[in-house]
Amino acid sequence: MDKKLMRLFRPSRAAYYVLMIAFSMGSILVGQYLLGAAELAATGAAFFVHLSHQRSSNRRIRQYLQHATDTLESSGQGSSPFPAVLVQLGDQSVVWCNAQFAELTGLTLTSVNRQLEDVLPGVKTEWLSAGKTECPRDLELNGRSYRLFGTAVKEKNGPPLVGVIYLNDLTELYQVRDEYIRSRPVVAIIMVDNFEELTRNLTEGAISTLNAKLNDAITHWTEPYHGLLRRLEKNRFLFVFEKRDLDDAVSNKFSLLEEVHLIVSPTGLPASVSIGLGVDGSCFEESYNFAALGIEMALSRGGDQAVIKDRVNFTFFGGRSIEADYTSKVRSRVTASSLMELIGQSSRVFVMGHKNADLDSLGAAMGICCLCRKKGKQANIVIDLEKNSVDRMITEALQVPEYQDVFISGQEAMVSCDNGSILVVVDTNRPDQVEWEPLLEAIGKVCVVDHHRRAADYISPVVVNLHETYASSTAELVTELITYGAESGDVLPIEAKALLAGICMDTKFFNVRTGERTFEAAAALRRMGADTTEVKLLMQNDFQDTVAKYQIVKSAKLYRSELAIAALNYTTTRPLAAQAADDMLNISGITASFVLFPDEDQVIISARSMGKVNVQVILEPLGGGGNAMVAGAQLKGADVKQALDQLVESIDKFYEG
Repeated sequence: MDKKLMRLFRPSRAAYYVLMIAFSMGSILVGQYLLGAAELAATGAAFFVHLSHQRSSNRRIRQYLQHATDTLESSGQGSSPFPAVLVQLGDQSVVWCNAQFAELTGLTLTSVNRQLEDVLPGVKTEWLSAGKTECPRDLELNGRSYRLFGTAVKEKNGPPLVGVIYLNDLTELYQVRDEYIRSRPVVAIIMVDNFEELTRNLTEGAISTLNAKLNDAITHWTEPYHGLLRRLEKNRFLFVFEKRDLDDAVSNKFSLLEEVHLIVSPTGLPASVSIGLGVDGSCFEESYNFAALGIEMALSRGGDQAVIKDRVNFTFFGGRSIEADYTSKVRSRVTASSLMELIGQSSRVFVMGHKNADLDSLGAAMGICCLCRKKGKQANIVIDLEKNSVDRMITEALQVPEYQDVFISGQEAMVSCDNGSILVVVDTNRPDQVEWEPLLEAIGKVCVVDHHRRAADYISPVVVNLHETYASSTAELVTELITYGAESGDVLPIEAKALLAGICMDTKFFNVRTGERTFEAAAALRRMGADTTEVKLLMQNDFQDTVAKYQIVKSAKLYRSELAIAALNYTTTRPLAAQAADDMLNISGITASFVLFPDEDQVIISARSMGKVNVQVILEPLGGGGNAMVAGAQLKGADVKQALDQLVESIDKFYEG
């Protein structure tokens, strides 16, 4: 070992000494005897100084090796020290190892000139050279896991020369850790979404038979996971199982969601369930709260899906079916009462929709203004008067005395709000999509009225929340609030017109997403003074916009034989893109359509569907939202080609799922 170290730590200076001796002999040969003698003497002195210094250095190295070995042996369990190896940091070659390292790696004590990476695959020494004492990555060797520790040795004021590395076997510790993680409890709440509709007007015997089928389906799905299943209510189950089985449920895409559809009521209505799962809670209570948030999120997105809630975010599965149409108005009546009470207690009301407001957003906002006027409270609609899609509607509204000073900017609202103000957000549930986000943060009492599927980053906290994904539009929901909170005579004709325009826009004049309550709301607005002919005139395009719209349709390409995608390399308006997407659905065989176009530093995607393809599920991974038949997304920092590639990838995942 001493000879090996001598070669490693003594730079080869023989050539220098030979050259110095040659100069000395040359001086003697030319008759310069004194000079030659002086040079020989200087050469000899330099050699002896170097030799003395090298011996001192080698002695320190040997002392360090002995100390390191003694330390390792004293740190071992019993008589077994940690495997240790000495490495030259320059060329990564092995200098020395102890017997335990040799036994572990098969490296012999006499042939230690191999590269460290050949002995320990994937291990490098940059961390030692940087002065760190622990390797940032563990080592997997012979089926066991090792944590690497070490230190570097260097000459005084010089770079590190060698480093000693020792291996700490943590296999058993990791096994205990992994078993702890695998055995962590997962709390799941399983809820039959449409239990009331399934059992309506059924006899006790038929209800019992239906209950038995639901119990069997849920029990059959939970049996392989060896958990605890208990029925909490007639339509709600609690299931607790270990995290080791969660991956199987995820890989099977929560097969219960599809299996339960085979259970059909005597009236022909298939059952559907939602599953909320709480993961990684610090205790059972926190995991249950996570599960409750998950089931709330699932129901607010239309049900028929599973939602996993952990400490960080939500993960969604399923949710591909169209939301069921419910005829009960109990929630609207309760919400109307709560909202009117809150408006009455406020000092001022601000109503805000989403950016680039459309007719549904503006119509719903004007409907809330009607409720505020009923309670004698001042209301303002926060809107960007330059960037919106409702110029005609705003122009007509400004001609009505009650709306002379209603429309204000976000900056004006920030100056005017106080501690008694409330904010009503309509037609969106995402904080990053509202017209003026600072106002959302400034006002403490926030109400939300929306019909889009709830996103993971939804507005919170909310004082009053009317979030119904089955509704055709937010204008429909606000119309129901008006029927419970005001009289027909309290509604201005311009407000009724705006609300009906919002419904007509989102339903494509009652062609899609319409239910019994949609027509009831439209009939109520008609009695309040709305005229469908005026709404039709309001939504007409001029000649240039009509030509531009059909140019978009003309540029569309067919994908998967049923999807129409128009990727534009020029900027257009959002209303035109949406209308073009709507018109593409009139083509035979097209079930969904997408229009992409650049808009400053982002790409806008407008999507429409006939119902078979859930466009909200497709655009959600891209940061978008909406509902099963109408959705949109904004991809910041991307060009059209990149956005198209991401869209196609998301479409493929939807079909593969």
